[in-house]
Amino acid sequence: MSLIQVSNLTFAYDGSYENIFENVSFQIDTNWKLGFTGRNGRGKTTFLNLLLGKYEYQGNISASAQFSYFPFPVPDKSILAVDAVDASNPDYEYWRVQREMAKLQLDDEVLYRPYSTLSNGEQTKLQLAVLFSKENNFLLIDEPTNHLDIRGRELVSRYLNSKKGFILVSHDRAFLDGCVDHILSINKSDIQVCKGNFSTWMENKQRQDDFDRAENEKLKKEISRLEETARQKADWSNRVEATKIGYGPCDRGYIGHKAEKMMVRSKAIEKRQTAAIEEKSKLLKNIERSDTLKIFQTTFHTKHLAELKDVSIAYGPEPVCEHISFTIQQGDRIALQGANGSGKSSILKLICGQEIPYTGVFWRGNGLRISYVSQDTSNLQGNLSDYARDSGIDESLFLAMLAKLDVPKAQMEKDMSNLSAGQKKKVLLAKSICEPAHLHIWDEPMNYIDVISRMQIEELLLQFQPTILFVEHDKVFCENVATEIVML
Repeated sequence: MSLIQVSNLTFAYDGSYENIFENVSFQIDTNWKLGFTGRNGRGKTTFLNLLLGKYEYQGNISASAQFSYFPFPVPDKSILAVDAVDASNPDYEYWRVQREMAKLQLDDEVLYRPYSTLSNGEQTKLQLAVLFSKENNFLLIDEPTNHLDIRGRELVSRYLNSKKGFILVSHDRAFLDGCVDHILSINKSDIQVCKGNFSTWMENKQRQDDFDRAENEKLKKEISRLEETARQKADWSNRVEATKIGYGPCDRGYIGHKAEKMMVRSKAIEKRQTAAIEEKSKLLKNIERSDTLKIFQTTFHTKHLAELKDVSIAYGPEPVCEHISFTIQQGDRIALQGANGSGKSSILKLICGQEIPYTGVFWRGNGLRISYVSQDTSNLQGNLSDYARDSGIDESLFLAMLAKLDVPKAQMEKDMSNLSAGQKKKVLLAKSICEPAHLHIWDEPMNYIDVISRMQIEELLLQFQPTILFVEHDKVFCENVATEIVML
């Protein structure tokens, strides 16, 4: 066992006037299974890179552990997987990798295929097997779930639960609950370490937020009462002081003394009021903004929107999926599920009107307007104003949605290509939410999206009940949102 000590860490990117971290201090035990959470753009991946020594910073990070990062780069994906592993980790031991692959239900033959032919899920499992085969290694695992289906996530979660000594960045609540024993959270104003899984952390956070809100209301009432009392004392003091000026005999010394006492009491009350305001300002500092979203869906002229009967899709001799049948009616929230490669994205693209080769019967309502969110964010570049104009949506509404999803104003002024992966996904979601449509089709919309924003989107879909067809591997999200699940 050893500790990773972080003391007075301060860091900002070159040319930026805003610190990502400022005087942050905490410690981590290298035996922990540590979940790392926080809203998009808060610096989770940046912190992992600081541990790896990629950036200069102020403060101190001390650790005796050797760090390894997931995912490790594979520059030439045309070579065999075993050669890609050897190029990235020349000291690996084959039998150890085999042992870890078996635990991840990954066949040895994977090693002797070109790396490019491995599915994203197979690449994820292979990389984890390689990294966990190394001894005395502390792993920095950055969002491994984005390319795993629900079954793959459950398998990897169980696998990680059997390990120790890692930091895991993930926004999947069920996945984190299954494999971590501590949570490191980047909050609005600090970084906290909490013992327990994600649900334990969330419960504690909600309890603390509720307590802070109650204390805030009490302090608001106290400040209001003190303000009124201070005004009264000041008025009394001024009125008494005024009696020193007038006609006839009076004890001006006594009057002056009485006025002074009143003023002293008024100043004391003012001091208490200032202290109460300062105490109030310390509250609510970590309550995350979670504004209510609104979706702009229009009603189609018929209840029946689309239908597939015995549809099969093939891009060559081998079918991608076969004999798919389901209907979409107004008010449906349908989750399309299945293993990676089972044709989910192809079905979505077919319904959207793309040229997808199929057999069977496919019908879509005439004039049906669809808002589509793709998995891919690589085409996002340029500024948000031009993007809104080119997309035919109201710019002010679009930017307001991004603000509600916790994209800071400074980030909105950047070129979209420089946004974090989660912020790019929020751009696609905000655009879709703002588009007038009869049907929303979202392909893995929660990839890279932070937990608080996932909850906002869940609330949006439950409150406004739009018609939506989506592919998503976040088990909790699907359970909370879907009215129907179609398995491929």
